[in-house]
Amino acid sequence: MIVRAVIAGGLCLSCVGLAACDRSPSTDIALESDGLPMARSAMVGDMERGRALFSSRDGGQCVLCHAIDGLDTPFQGDVGPALTHLGDRLSADQIRLRIVDPARIWPDTIMPAYGRKDGLNQVDPAYEDQPILSAQDIEDLVAYLASETESTP
Repeated sequence: MIVRAVIAGGLCLSCVGLAACDRSPSTDIALESDGLPMARSAMVGDMERGRALFSSRDGGQCVLCHAIDGLDTPFQGDVGPALTHLGDRLSADQIRLRIVDPARIWPDTIMPAYGRKDGLNQVDPAYEDQPILSAQDIEDLVAYLASETESTP
């Protein structure tokens, strides 16, 4: 599948959440399946930071809607799908796209676009022009969720 290198409003797919981008908005990139390749900076995600971010009721607030069996966090949500063993079902690129801009997969989703800055509704002026999560936060979540496999203790 070929998609534009720009998600609505000019966010480069290969530079999610980064200030600088060396791709022009007209560049096409090929996506494998329904995934989003890692940012060009090739930053490394940290599974432990990702687990903490997922579990936090601040920051990404993932745990408000999603649950992971065995995660030591009370009152996990059930609005979204359970993410236990997500790494067995989706690639890191697929997980990344679902975090950055879930409406690309599910147009009617209520899940926020954690990596987009533009084309959003009802954003407090204090938070305009900035994504909900940084590129590093997204890579940390991807590392954690991709590690969630059947062999995870």
